[in-house]
Amino acid sequence: MTLAAPDRRPSAVLFDLDGTLLDTAPDLCAALNTVLHAEGRPALDLVTARLQATHGSRSLLDYAFGDTDAARRQQLRQAFLTAYQQAIAVHTCYYQGITEVLAHLQQAEIPTAIVTNKPGALTEQLVPYFPELHHISVRVAGDILAVAKPHPEPLLLAADQLGIAAENCWYVGDAETDIIAGRTAGMRTALASYGYCAPNAALETWGADWILRAPNDLLQLLR
Repeated sequence: MTLAAPDRRPSAVLFDLDGTLLDTAPDLCAALNTVLHAEGRPALDLVTARLQATHGSRSLLDYAFGDTDAARRQQLRQAFLTAYQQAIAVHTCYYQGITEVLAHLQQAEIPTAIVTNKPGALTEQLVPYFPELHHISVRVAGDILAVAKPHPEPLLLAADQLGIAAENCWYVGDAETDIIAGRTAGMRTALASYGYCAPNAALETWGADWILRAPNDLLQLLR
């Protein structure tokens, strides 16, 4: 796949976490299935879980259990989080090519950050399992601010912590909310379609500067 060459290289690259750097869906699905089993419900298949995973645990639970009252929803969410925390990195892995991308950025001395809607406690529990993420010291999780993506503020905070103007940053994510956040923040955006995008999604309408079919596409843009 040929991508339009950027007019300039980024001063920093910001990444979403789930569905962009890491394929976390297998462990999210396993945690959900632990709760479903306890509730006497059938398990959810991984293909379906991947499509919901981009929207977080609430989307997974809403899909699996439908409309429930607030107290019941909180009970299910707590059970899910407990199961997930107990097995957060059993099957989670880098997407093929991500470690090469991160190595290239580090060698080129291009700063990186993680901006995710994943809660901070889960983010900080997960990252230590993946050595190539350890050097990414700027990590803005979904509960750091009063707003989360698609609001641009988490991305702007990350850019500020890096000391780099937002317009000189790229943001890479696998959801439409990522692209909205990046564009609103004034960043160039790359859609990680290899993540949790639905097969029939009209990706071209989301307005990303580039659509990545694999992490290697990002490497192509950076070189």
